[in-house]
Amino acid sequence: MSHPIHTDVASDPKRELLRHTLATLAYRGGKAVRNAPAGFADFRAGEGLRTPGQILAHVGDLFDWALSIAMGQQKWHDSKPLPWEQEIERFFAALKKFDDLLGSTEQVQAPLEKLFQGPVADALTHVGQIAMLRRMAGAPVKGESYFVAEISTDRVGADQANPNREF
Repeated sequence: MSHPIHTDVASDPKRELLRHTLATLAYRGGKAVRNAPAGFADFRAGEGLRTPGQILAHVGDLFDWALSIAMGQQKWHDSKPLPWEQEIERFFAALKKFDDLLGSTEQVQAPLEKLFQGPVADALTHVGQIAMLRRMAGAPVKGESYFVAEISTDRVGADQANPNREF
């Protein structure tokens, strides 16, 4: 069953909002994973809880899944975590592939609301978990006023703007 979405990207506010959400994830996710201390990927907050490396691998899987859904060929894969720096690269690469599709004129084979409520919202939750684990591991991420952050559609890679107002 397919649900084609409009192909006129520039006039599709839902598509643009979803792309801005991906850029926000890149900004916040980048901040959560950047400059993590040695060994952070394997930090255990408690028995039976995922490590930051496992969470980040899951986020990569979420965006691979989102892309497969959007292309009408839904596939899920549980990846074994890569070394931390490689997993960070995978995170940004998976975001970019999904964003590239949303920024193209290709039809998306799923409702954008479903893509948001499933893989994208899940990724937002997990980026927050990584930030929380940073604090628990003794290497907190500085807070900032994200409302004034320079987040822009098309900027979904590791190269993000510097924070405007951290505290």
